[in-house]
This record gives sequence, C-alpha cells and structure tokens, in this order.
Amino acid sequence: MDYGGLCQRMNVVVLISGRGSNLQAIVANSQNLYQVVAVISNQADALGLEFAKAHHIPTAVVASKGFSREAFDQQLREKIDEFQPDVVVLAGFMRILTRAFVQHYLGRLLNIHPSLLPKYKGLNTHQRALDAGDAVHGVTVHFVTPKLDAGPIIKQAQVPVLADDDEHTLAMRVLVQEHQLYPQVLREFAQGKVKWSTQLLVDDIDE
Repeated sequence: MDYGGLCQRMNVVVLISGRGSNLQAIVANSQNLYQVVAVISNQADALGLEFAKAHHIPTAVVASKGFSREAFDQQLREKIDEFQPDVVVLAGFMRILTRAFVQHYLGRLLNIHPSLLPKYKGLNTHQRALDAGDAVHGVTVHFVTPKLDAGPIIKQAQVPVLADDDEHTLAMRVLVQEHQLYPQVLREFAQGKVKWSTQLLVDDIDE
C-alpha cells in the first residue's frame, strides 16, 4: 500500500503512558506522509494527552488498573480499531502486551527501544550500557512481536558513550536520536520503503 501521495496519508495511532516526547516529534515531522489520527494512553494524567488535545488530535484513555492483561488489551484493541489505523506506534507505552493483541496488529505495530537491540532488552538500558563499559549505545525502532523487544529491527541510530556520561546525560543524547529516528521510520513506512515479512518470524509466531 502506497501512501506517498498527499491525498492519502498513512493513519497512525500512537500509544503513550507519559510525557509523549516521541509523540511530539512524530507529529512535527510527518512531511505530510502520515497523520496521527488518535493518541491513546493507559494513564489519564499522561502529559502527552494535553499535547494531543492542543493539536486537535483525538485522545482516549483506556485505564489498565483493575483489569487483567487480557481484558485491558481487548478494551485497548477495540478503542484503537475505532480509528482504523494503518500503523500503531508505541511511544513510551509502559505495558507488556499480550500475544493476542500483538498478533492482531502484526506487521503494523512498531516500538522504539533505547538500546542497540538485541542488547539490553527491557528496562534500565542506559545504566546497563554504562555498567558494561560500552563505547557505543543507541536506539532501535522495530516491529513488535510476541517476544519482548525481539521483533525485526527496522532502523537503529548510534550514540557514543562519553567518559563523563551518567545515566541522565546518556539518556538525553539517545532521546535526541529517538526524535529523529521514529518519524523517519514512519515516513519510510508510508512510502513503502519499510516492509514486513513473516518469513523471518516463523519460530517467534508459532512457539
């Protein structure tokens, strides 16, 4: 599907849990190739919701507290599908999603992770890179699959680790790269330059 023409932009739903800094970069750098049609959060006080409202983007809250993972994911899926997205983007969405949810959006569900995957899946990636004495750190945009932070890598950006870096300074430099990389990947997805292939994932999907 080609969304390169200005008359038909790719529809994107963004999922957030907090301030939405990547959301802001995504909205600001579409180059008219995609449009954010909704921002959904599992946290009613997520600052990114205010940004979305200020930019006249529809918002929704699907609260996770008090629900099983399966029940929450079902409600979230129903809300997302109201907006008929071509792509669903995780941008600081702090939930581990169920297999059924991921399978529903397989091939059009993207995540950004603050490490050079496959290194440092999960949390505390910057400190782990520092503790390991890495000379290079970075960020990865990847397709989401049922395995945590294990889907096919779409694109990465590297950041040198400086001698005087601490977790905060390293994280801030990685964040600069995040804000460039995520919109770039979405633009390329809209242009058909990023494509999903299940051939790489037989073991992951079927296990």
